[in-house]
Amino acid sequence: MKFTKRMKAAMLLIMLLCVLCVSSVLAEESKEEKEKGEAVKILFTHDMHSHLDTFKVKKEGEKTKDVGGFARMKTMIANKRMENPDTLVLDAGDFSMGTLYQTISETEAPELTLMGKMGFDVTTLGNHEFDYRSKGISNMLNAAVKNKKEDASLLLPELVSANIDWEKNTDKEDKELQAALKNYGSKPYVILERGGVKIGIYGVLGQEAEDYAPESGINFDNIIDTSKEIVKQLKDEGADMIVCLSHSGTNEDKSKSEDEILAKKVPEIDVIVSGHSHTKLDEYIKVGDTYVVSSGRYGEFLGELDLSPSGDRWKVKKYKLNRLDDTIASDKAIQAELNAYKEDINKTYLKRFGYTFDQVLAENDVEFTQMDDFGLKVEEDPLGSIIADSYIYAVQQAEGKNYETITAAFAPSGTIRDTLQKGEITVSDAFNVCSLGIGADRIVGYPLVSVYLTGKELRTVAEIDVSVSPIMTVAQLYPSGMVWTYNSNRMILNRVTQVMLYDGVSYEEPKDDELYRVVAGLYSAQMLSSVEDTSMGLLKITPKDKDGNPVKNFEDHIIYDRNGAEVKEWYALASYLDSFDENESDISKISDSYKETEGRKVDTDSKNIVELLKQPNKFFFMICGIVLLLVVILVLLVRWMVKWYTKKRARKRKDR
Repeated sequence: MKFTKRMKAAMLLIMLLCVLCVSSVLAEESKEEKEKGEAVKILFTHDMHSHLDTFKVKKEGEKTKDVGGFARMKTMIANKRMENPDTLVLDAGDFSMGTLYQTISETEAPELTLMGKMGFDVTTLGNHEFDYRSKGISNMLNAAVKNKKEDASLLLPELVSANIDWEKNTDKEDKELQAALKNYGSKPYVILERGGVKIGIYGVLGQEAEDYAPESGINFDNIIDTSKEIVKQLKDEGADMIVCLSHSGTNEDKSKSEDEILAKKVPEIDVIVSGHSHTKLDEYIKVGDTYVVSSGRYGEFLGELDLSPSGDRWKVKKYKLNRLDDTIASDKAIQAELNAYKEDINKTYLKRFGYTFDQVLAENDVEFTQMDDFGLKVEEDPLGSIIADSYIYAVQQAEGKNYETITAAFAPSGTIRDTLQKGEITVSDAFNVCSLGIGADRIVGYPLVSVYLTGKELRTVAEIDVSVSPIMTVAQLYPSGMVWTYNSNRMILNRVTQVMLYDGVSYEEPKDDELYRVVAGLYSAQMLSSVEDTSMGLLKITPKDKDGNPVKNFEDHIIYDRNGAEVKEWYALASYLDSFDENESDISKISDSYKETEGRKVDTDSKNIVELLKQPNKFFFMICGIVLLLVVILVLLVRWMVKWYTKKRARKRKDR
């Protein structure tokens, strides 16, 4: 009997232990499942700039490769979602403007439409979405909505934009934009649930990006003030994670790195997908508990970020930039859509220029600078030179017998969007180099404009190039018809030592008070007139008409061809490339003269005291005067402190 009782007790104890073990295992599995469920995968892009198709790049040590493309991106997004159905796909703006596909943005919205078909969840607005002004973006948004109505299966990405200041944006086009955003369903923020995690996502556009969109007509609130308000609302609505799609950018100069400053000032943000600066961050930037991530430009890489819970915040489990190269298969449905878009572009846009999308213009043997390196140093560059030369060529062709001599043409680095690779150069390639803007005719592409500057102002242009562009790389100028010599060791604003005009045969110095005809793109010409404000009055350039009257509206000075059509920047380059046909063969060959620099900008780089001090201008004396004044103030301050200290010691001795 006792044995039986003992056996029952032992069996009961064993059963109890088994239950406890099973419970422990189940609890552990439940914990693992919870952690697995709470992990968040984010795929991200920014600054895709209408690069819907593949494009050529050449990295150091590599051959030229075709990379990027929405067809490959669709494949990778689909594969990642097979691994994790809760994957979130985000974009931080500037999804448009940069290739021929942008020419049908207002009518077909191919960027937003294909982003929807690829599976993007949320995007925001960048400054280049405003390149066609408020009317252009309104048309694009309405076209996307039209596509959705015609295709019930189409899910457009959510559009979040939190810091547009509608109190200041009150004119007709602003109201049209507000209506288009409402029609699209745009909001300041959205909350999406993924794997049991509520993720709050909002979008902002930063100060530099706003400054780069002078034609937008839209005012934006400060991103830090806006973020503080939005973050509070998201927290109040129960968001477990906060993601900011910020078209503001990062910078090596931390004082100008807007998204790093945002992370510091609003520490509750968990992730900032940072667009605008085209930065490629191989390693994320961590500011406190906030992660700043960037995947580079044009959709060459698809960013991937895995996060898991860490206390009341999140930690990175995985960060990777996935390159979209030929190892990724292209999605056939997306590729078919691209082919259809090409046909549309040929009929609706390129036909008026006498070109087709993939038409070969020239064969190129020149190793032009790659965009990763372009414009980083103040120096002559054959890529800038061939673009500036093309402006003069195009005006000569457009004006024919009525051609009035152009003294100089300028192409700023900030408007040059791509390079020319070796091999066949197509119409599409030429367009990508000068793809920005729209003209007064509402046809895509900035037109060339003609203005007049004095000889003195031409010297100022050269000084801007060598003094301002080292700290503002987009301001670097590439000239045609004009050369300058400078010394980078001289005092800022006093670096240029010689400016000469060159007509292809002889050189001459510009006369201070004489007017000279200058050609540039519409945007570039507008920027020349803003030099005075930007330099706080130190530098002054006033574009004029041929009679010397200040230009009030640059669109009145657009250059037209003999058929009354605006001469576009990209068309100037395309027609120039098409002109290198000495033997009248089918395909021209780019001139070998662009294989080397030609002395258009020469840095003597001298530290000789005579070279440093010769030919001082007014800025030299102004800066010397300021330095001298500071020295005098410092000396007086030191003398006062010495006297004060001497008197103090004397009083102490007296008190003893």
